[in-house]
Amino acid sequence: MSDITVSLMDKRKAETELAIAHAATELCFEQDFSRVTAADISRRAGVSPRTFYRYFSTKEDAIGPLLSAGADQWQWLVASSAAAENGPLRAIEDAIKAALDPETSVESDSEQMRQLLRVVARNPSLAAVWNRVNGDSEAQLRKVLAQVVIPRENALTIRIVAAAATAAIRIAFESWAETDATAKGPHGPAAVAVRCFHKLSGGVLPG
Repeated sequence: MSDITVSLMDKRKAETELAIAHAATELCFEQDFSRVTAADISRRAGVSPRTFYRYFSTKEDAIGPLLSAGADQWQWLVASSAAAENGPLRAIEDAIKAALDPETSVESDSEQMRQLLRVVARNPSLAAVWNRVNGDSEAQLRKVLAQVVIPRENALTIRIVAAAATAAIRIAFESWAETDATAKGPHGPAAVAVRCFHKLSGGVLPG
């Protein structure tokens, strides 16, 4: 099998996964998600239930790709900012600003994210997915910090910084979702996340 064929297959898989995620999100906006079934999501996405279960174990898992949208970009931005010889805290802050800026973020539909997080806040099973997404992001960030940003620091410091950055973004998104503030400006996720990171990481690393 050629590299081109593999690449096309991966692209189709990614497109199918995203189509299912969007279908699940649409349904959770339209009705009580506790009444939505995997079959409902499959019909909306135009795939068979068998295909659905090839990608997701539960209906709740189907919203995961949208909750984690931008995670890969976030890790890359942290590494890139560190490579530009910024201090470690500055590197993370710059990455937060770029990753959460509605004009540059992979997750460009900020209003969809706001509405999704409002649904998540009311649904414990969806909140569990959101928590898992954040846990996975923190674990990946620890690897980036250890390899590129603060490799000389001990494991505990790396863990603290990764937890602070991840919590800052989570808190910022959740707090913003509770308001009607625009995504840009002092009350948007990017600005709030930077302020949270300052507070949570205070004294852990030099600037």
